[in-house]
Formats: sequence, structure tokens, C-alpha cells
Amino acid sequence: MSSSFIIVFFLIGFIGSFLSGMAGIGGAIVKYPMLLYIPPLFGLSALTAHEVSGISAVEIFFATIAGVLAYRGTGLLHKTLIIYMGGAVLVGSFIGGLGSSMLSEQAVNMVYGVLAVVAAVLIFIPRKKVEDRPASEVTFNKWLAAGLALVVGAASGVVGAGGAFVLVPIMLTVLAIPTRITVASSLAITFISSIGSAAGKIATGQVLWGPALVLIVAALIAAPLGAKFGQKVNPSVLKWILAVLILATAINIWSDLL
Repeated sequence: MSSSFIIVFFLIGFIGSFLSGMAGIGGAIVKYPMLLYIPPLFGLSALTAHEVSGISAVEIFFATIAGVLAYRGTGLLHKTLIIYMGGAVLVGSFIGGLGSSMLSEQAVNMVYGVLAVVAAVLIFIPRKKVEDRPASEVTFNKWLAAGLALVVGAASGVVGAGGAFVLVPIMLTVLAIPTRITVASSLAITFISSIGSAAGKIATGQVLWGPALVLIVAALIAAPLGAKFGQKVNPSVLKWILAVLILATAINIWSDLL
């Protein structure tokens, strides 16, 4: 790998992970378009949609480990929620990751385009006010949670995403899980999801390990910094930044497809 290659991919990983940590979502929804469009601007070879999704899947697997460990022992990890949604999303993401090798470049980009639009819309759906209480006292519809996680996992597995940008709004608005428990548990669920999508991508040879390793290092440095910065920024400002970013990339991809 050349020095310019390492610098460009490290900056993509750093900026994408910082924005992701700041906004409290998984990184693939931000890094997917960056990996797709930025390298050619610096004279580097363009990555295919399959390569981008493979790199994202592996990077998310490592990036979410630190987040899960940080919440261990806090009492905010809802074990039943993680088992039902994590188990379903694992199956879905593996199917999506494995099956993505049979999809065309256009189809993979189309799945990302749909997810990006859904994510942007979900950001602005009013969230039900739920009283904070211990995880042991929180109940939810287990099979509804598992069904929704299976669908989200299959779609996000295609583009190498963990699905947190869709799962978090679902947990807050549909399942009425308290915010603090949602944030902690979604990290564990996203980690489980990344196991399935990464396994599917690796098994079908869609992972470029050089770029993936550079992004992993960048993510482990930038995500915690973004999270700390995000705590000082007005939440409504974060929502607008994220929505504009996602919609802009979705429009770019849909314009190419149409």
C-alpha cells in the first residue's frame, strides 16, 4: 500500500467514524458512499460496491467491540432483547452478506439507497417518551422484535452495515425501549449483526484486507472522540447534519441508478 493510499483511507475511516460516533449510529451508512466516491478523486482505483460492503462489514465488527465492552457491568445491556434481536439479525445479516455476491453492483447500490432514505426518514419520527427503568423491568414483543431484526439484518448485510441506524429508531418507537438501554443494547446487537455480514462477505471473497485494516485503526481512534464531541452538540443539530449527509449520498446514488 502506498502512503497516499493509507492517508486517504485513514481519513475516510477517521471522518466517517467521527461522524458516526457523534451522531450515535453505525458507521456503514456514512462510510459506504465515502469509500465509493472519494478514492478516485485522489487518483486511487475505484472500489466496487461489493468491495466497499465487504470492507464496511469487517470494520464494523471490530469497531463495535469496544462499545460493547464499555457497557459491560452497567446493567443497561438487556439480555433478552439482545438474544431475540441479535439472533434474528445474525441470521438475516449472514443471508444478506452471503447472498450479496449474487447481486449486481447496481442492486447493492440500490439496497443502500433504500436504506439511506429509510434512515433519513426515521431520524425525524417523533420518539415515544419512555420512563427510564432497570433492564430487568423492561418488556417488549419478542417475536415482533425478532421479525423486524431479521428483515433489517438481511438488508443491511447486503451493504455490510450493522443496521443500527434503522434498529435504534425501531427499538425506541416500535418496541418502546428506554433510550439508555436502547443505546447500550443496540451496540451488542450491531456487533452480532456484523458477525453474520462479515462472515458472509469473507466466505464469498468480498473483503479487501488492506483498506479494511486501515479503517479499523481509524475507527478505534475516531469513534470515541466523535461520541464525546456529540455530547456537547445540540441533538437537533446532529439530526440535521446526519439527515443532510445521508440524503445527499442517497440522491447521488439514485441519480446514478436512474
